[in-house]
Amino acid sequence: MSHIRALRTALNSNGRYKFKPPEFDVDFLVIGGGVVGLSVAQRLAYRFPTLSTFLVERHTRAGEETSSRNSEVVHSGGTVLLVLPPASLKTQLCLRGRDLIYERCKALNIPYKKMGKLVVAKAGQESYIARLHSKSMQLNWPPNSVPQSRLVLPTKLLSGAEARSMEPELSQDIVAALWCPETGIVDSHALLESLEKDIIDSDGGQLVYSTRVVRVDAFQGEGWVVQTITGDSEQGDAIFARTVINAAGLSGPLIVNSILPDQDWIPMYFARGSYASYNGPGISKVSHLIYPCPETGPNAHAFQSLGTHLTFDMQGRVRFGPDIQWLSPPGSSEQDVDFWNNHLVPDDSKLIEMHDAVTSYLPRVVLEKMQPDYVGIRPKLVPPGGGFQDFLLRTDHSGERRGRGRQGNPMISLLGIESPGLTSSLAIAELVVEGLLGAANEQ
Repeated sequence: MSHIRALRTALNSNGRYKFKPPEFDVDFLVIGGGVVGLSVAQRLAYRFPTLSTFLVERHTRAGEETSSRNSEVVHSGGTVLLVLPPASLKTQLCLRGRDLIYERCKALNIPYKKMGKLVVAKAGQESYIARLHSKSMQLNWPPNSVPQSRLVLPTKLLSGAEARSMEPELSQDIVAALWCPETGIVDSHALLESLEKDIIDSDGGQLVYSTRVVRVDAFQGEGWVVQTITGDSEQGDAIFARTVINAAGLSGPLIVNSILPDQDWIPMYFARGSYASYNGPGISKVSHLIYPCPETGPNAHAFQSLGTHLTFDMQGRVRFGPDIQWLSPPGSSEQDVDFWNNHLVPDDSKLIEMHDAVTSYLPRVVLEKMQPDYVGIRPKLVPPGGGFQDFLLRTDHSGERRGRGRQGNPMISLLGIESPGLTSSLAIAELVVEGLLGAANEQ
């Protein structure tokens, strides 16, 4: 693999936008209208109904980046345990978020299907899924959950024959599998719409689209002045926000870097994941999600990707993906931060590799029936080979409060929220609102 460059830059690093005194104020300003930003804003609006919650999103509608370009899988936590420490935020928030999403779907009639998942193993990989099963049996319920009599992550070890009895198309090379019944899929667009509706219907919540953040400043130790520009306007607004939640996804580090010294800038890495649709032989009887074991040899990718798996959309159409392709930005300036837009057009350059990966467990799938479908970009905080990186919930403060012995109000940046970000979204909101902000904002 050629050297992958990080993008190290900051919002308004060229100094184009000068400081402006604030023109109005809000209690909470959420930057970013993906599933995580919407989840946080929704929870803030209902947790603090007498306070104002303002969400700004630079696109014309919600979820235009990572949130609408993923597999829409509700991870049970099993695949997460394949590669992540049990005590990590990714594991804990995935387990909690899984239950919160299913609860929300049931309560609001959001389309979802709990289909279950098979993690399939070839010879030499049996011990891997056996360790995973052992881990699942020892997991404790995550914070904020109400412990139940069942296991938080039920799994079952299967022989190759038992796996093929569930999925007859599986290769004879599959010698064992792990059954994860809590895995499912969700209509992510319907989920986003439900969160939008809650915010709009709340007393203090407001959504503003086509509005980008161009500058952030700590202000008098009491909060933040955030400058925004809507549409093609030359003049923007300056908002005083007592608390800022940076949920800008792929641009998240760009925003927090603007309040940090250059030497502390957080690098941004970008990984492209392609999906292929499929309508052909070799899948006619498939009814569950199927994941291969992550690569553990010299081409190990476990911390970067869970491999090319089979999933479904809500209409029952099969798709494979994602693969992983690391991207290097063309330059190192703020203008390069959206370079990944040029890599969103699906093509067939990776279909042969994807076909090779898929036929290792579904041998009758044919290349000619695989079609490029869509592409997503994952926000990464470490380069290829950089090892495990947890979700990063970073808190910076606006400065010491005069005579009060505090550090001012927070900016909470939610960074590196890749898979299982969709599954974890409601739990991330719970952690931010109840854990990090709750006590400080009690009336």
